[in-house]
Amino acid sequence: MTCASCVARVEKALKKVPGVQDASVNLATESARIVYLPDAQMEARLRRAVRDAGYEPRTPAQGEAALAASPWAGFGPVALGLLLCAPLVLPMAGDLFGRHWMLPAWLQFALATPVQFILGARFYKAGWHAARALTGNMDLLVAIGTTAGWALSVWLWLSAAPGTMPHLYFEASAVVVTLVLLGKWLEARAKRQATAAIRALQALRPEVAHLIAPDGGAAATGRPEQGTTTDVPVAEVLVGDRIVVLPGERFPVDGTLLQGRTQVDESMLTGEPLPVAKDADSRLTGGSINGEGRVVMRVDAVGGETVLAHIIRLVEDAQAAKAPIQRLVDQVSSVFVPVVLALALVTLLGWLWAGAPFEAAVINAVAVLVIACPCALGLATPAAIMAGTGVAAKHGILIKDAQALELAHKVNIVAFDKTGTLTVGRPRLTELAVAGGTMEAALLAAAASLQSGSEHPLARAVVAAAQARGMAVEAPDDVRAVPGRGSEGEVRGRSYRIGSLRWLQELGVDFGALAARAAALQAQGATVSAMAEKISVQAPGDRYVLRALMAFGDEPKPGARQALALLRARGIRTVMISGDNRGAAHAMGARLGLAPGDVMAEVLPGDKAARVLELKQGGHTVAMVGDGVNDAPALAAADVGLAMGNGTDVAMHAAGITLMRGDVALVAAAFDISDRTVAKIRQNLFWAFAYNAAGIPLAAFGYLNPMLAGAAMALSSVSVISNALLLKRWTPRAVDGAASPPVTPAARPV
Repeated sequence: MTCASCVARVEKALKKVPGVQDASVNLATESARIVYLPDAQMEARLRRAVRDAGYEPRTPAQGEAALAASPWAGFGPVALGLLLCAPLVLPMAGDLFGRHWMLPAWLQFALATPVQFILGARFYKAGWHAARALTGNMDLLVAIGTTAGWALSVWLWLSAAPGTMPHLYFEASAVVVTLVLLGKWLEARAKRQATAAIRALQALRPEVAHLIAPDGGAAATGRPEQGTTTDVPVAEVLVGDRIVVLPGERFPVDGTLLQGRTQVDESMLTGEPLPVAKDADSRLTGGSINGEGRVVMRVDAVGGETVLAHIIRLVEDAQAAKAPIQRLVDQVSSVFVPVVLALALVTLLGWLWAGAPFEAAVINAVAVLVIACPCALGLATPAAIMAGTGVAAKHGILIKDAQALELAHKVNIVAFDKTGTLTVGRPRLTELAVAGGTMEAALLAAAASLQSGSEHPLARAVVAAAQARGMAVEAPDDVRAVPGRGSEGEVRGRSYRIGSLRWLQELGVDFGALAARAAALQAQGATVSAMAEKISVQAPGDRYVLRALMAFGDEPKPGARQALALLRARGIRTVMISGDNRGAAHAMGARLGLAPGDVMAEVLPGDKAARVLELKQGGHTVAMVGDGVNDAPALAAADVGLAMGNGTDVAMHAAGITLMRGDVALVAAAFDISDRTVAKIRQNLFWAFAYNAAGIPLAAFGYLNPMLAGAAMALSSVSVISNALLLKRWTPRAVDGAASPPVTPAARPV
């Protein structure tokens, strides 16, 4: 594809295929994202539709090979064109020094014709397909314009009187073809730079894994490191296999560390240059770099299910997607070429009506055709999106779709989940207040057993407190989680409920003497839960009696207060939404620098989305930042959802942007890269429109000859991509106002 008109034609062809629900074609990546109903023959039908539209369908592997080609790949035709054009342009250079050189007409014809019809064959082929489809594109404009210049020269040569040397325009047609080829080559080279983030991610996947084949000795001893080690292709590794990873090697797949201790460089995943300590049962991510220790890991995910594969898909989807602003460009491009053809015809007739020589009228019309190329319009938006999403991924910000990227710069309210987002998310059990006559150790053991299967931070805190005291944690029976309230189940035949004070109050539990202690703990900023035991089994007279209060304390994330202040300095209101009681929520809000009016407490998980919708009233653009399953509805309800990468897959799926490390400062960084990307899009569109608005009249009134028009056209596309590539220099601002710490070359994130 060569211009925005090509995009429109391919999209139209794909959407006509039965079963296709939507198709979006991207000029910069030369790729299509297609939504279609399941059909075994759909791929063949799509390929045929692309080929019938005049284009060659390529597999993803072929596309990757083209992007990974040498920087000088495809320069041969350009070099040949420059060599053939040099003698044609030499007389023009001589004129500057008072030398009037002129090649014989037959030699000019011999030099220009191969350029026109051999090197320029691609323009005729693509232009013919466009004409057959009753549409237009850049190739059609170039083919018509240069052919007119070449044909005019042949006619002037053959019709000239014997012994005379007419002024010919072979150099104009040949130079325009060569300059357009040069511009497309420079454009392709710039595209390869813009897609460098994808190729760098793909290069992180090792080709070989050291697989441990278990033998009798391993089974007898139970030691995972024993067994025969065999090198196998990563594609043959299965879930459950055990793999050895040596110091300095990349982890081939995702898994769990079974044996050994090490430091892991996860900068490719999080953008954080500092290594992370790993010991038994730690999660390991494929593509990250093992430190100084030899380790054995169990494979948990392979192929497309790994974190790295998920990241690559997110970046590819974002770079291939269209931003909403691109719709305006598509509408303009659909009528652009027919309008240019009409303007060229008006130019020709206008000059003839004004009494100009026929050749002058034709040359001015040719200049209009050549300069009015929609290449820059088609590249303006996708080039900026490719560069912006690529550099964001390099710093741990994964932008899932272009719409989120375009909307993020408009955000004026950011709502944060509290636990795990603004706080460390690892609360500690700070107090266990038991009702009279109850054994504290027995209650703690029962509470830990009941919560042993839960991933909730408070449940993990109870289990950790019991384990720290050497208590045995048993498997509970009939456990049921009550979303937003707590859990219930049986331990050693006794039925318990553990959850929020509100839930147990709704169940009619009498807090008695512990009511005052609960209020005091909440006033101190603690998160308080209660534990009650069922004492009757005769329905409907089941009754629960309070056994204990559990107070939990959490800490704000390092830098969270400064990150919120940075957002407010950008004119963005920051709000915290929490299911905690008012005392705990407001106490944490004060530590984070939030005003009381910006703290929403006692919000049930199901009500978070409703609170986000309330914030959106009045025309506000709202972003939601969260990390848990219960944040997913709110993330989806917000204009822009940002999920912390240390959270759940559900949250990341619902969000348009994923922050690959739990650093609140990345929220402001995501808005900043959105600002800069949208600014580049607007700059590119302005210059693309301004270039055509100024260039077409200049060409029509005879102030631009075809060679200058061709050079300007090639320069416009290259300048648009070069401007977008300036985004690659972006780095997130640290919360203290300085640039983020540099990453060493060996650990540079992608």
